[in-house]
Amino acid sequence: MATDTAYGPLNGVRVLDLTNVLAGPFACHQLAHLGAEVIKIEAVGRGDLARNLGADPDLSGIGMGISFLAQNAGKSSLSLNLKDARGTDILKKLVLDSDVLVENYRPGVMDRLGVGYDVLKAINPKLIYCAISGFGQTGPLATSPAYDQIVQGLSGVMSITGDPDSAPLRVGYPLADTVGGLTAAMAICSALNAKPRGSFIDVSMLESVLATMGWVVSNHLIGGVSPSPQGNENPTSAPSGAFQCADGLINIAANKDEQWVALARHLGRADLLTAKAFQTREDRKANRFRLKAELETSLTKRRAQDWADELNAIGVPAGPVLTVPEALQHPQVSGRDFIKRFENVPGANRNVDIATVGALFNGERPMVTTPPPELGQDSAPILAMLGYSQVQIETLREEGVI
Repeated sequence: MATDTAYGPLNGVRVLDLTNVLAGPFACHQLAHLGAEVIKIEAVGRGDLARNLGADPDLSGIGMGISFLAQNAGKSSLSLNLKDARGTDILKKLVLDSDVLVENYRPGVMDRLGVGYDVLKAINPKLIYCAISGFGQTGPLATSPAYDQIVQGLSGVMSITGDPDSAPLRVGYPLADTVGGLTAAMAICSALNAKPRGSFIDVSMLESVLATMGWVVSNHLIGGVSPSPQGNENPTSAPSGAFQCADGLINIAANKDEQWVALARHLGRADLLTAKAFQTREDRKANRFRLKAELETSLTKRRAQDWADELNAIGVPAGPVLTVPEALQHPQVSGRDFIKRFENVPGANRNVDIATVGALFNGERPMVTTPPPELGQDSAPILAMLGYSQVQIETLREEGVI
């Protein structure tokens, strides 16, 4: 039942995961990889909505959807009816010996269930209670539903994604959910270090995204510049962006003058170094598309990877633009133990590969070693741990409490 990790800086920390879909489950998934024992508390009979989501309809139909498999490995599953007083009693007993509780209900729902922060704090004053929502616990949008794309639009992210002809565009993965989850995991880890422990953490997905937009936000707040879509161009420098090669795009970041000089000479375009339009950084920024066209007359003659190898060797940062499968298969990723495979996962009846965490500790990547759970698979052992008898457990199961 307990989370088992190869290396766990959060070993000994128990987390109650009352979250659904992505932001909350992703936060708790990061904590599980870091060694925390995570008990996922799911609604009886249906569980996390993510169990029915993902690209494989067969897995979604059996409650082991890819969206669920992606961020719930390493967790135990307790199915619990929190609308039944006996269900909330079980939660309160778990809270007594837990360090963290994470929920992503709309503000006020936990209070209505009788298990809000004030109630749980009285049971365990050291409890770290993390509430993840779209917009925070206060403000005019506090009770509005939180969906990733809604937050992307409200944060301004969509307005600066794409080029002037295609913007606004949604970022191609659930950015707001994921950033919100990472923010929650970071906040929880910091709260675990506080003395004395015990706090209420209010995570806003909207504010989490805005916090990651530092340069864009600061260009507006400090520089008075209205952010605009730049496509694949880096607005701070040129030539810096994506360029066409014979077989696809290459990203080049010649942000320093010496890198620009090395790039032009390597491409056989030393003539550009004396052109009036490209003399200074500001000149090159003002004439970036003209410069791009000039450089592509050379770049389109060869493969992106060939150019990247040569440019990196002379100190000009470059890299081909890859697909997701290509990125996962790249030896830089595949050679660093980033993907974890679970063989013949119960419930899914197939092998499941998941992404882990983007950090190594002393050369070792922390990761869970137990697969995503079937709904309620750990209900009985968890209740037994709390002192419930087998007869009591069967009664609770028969009456829909677990």
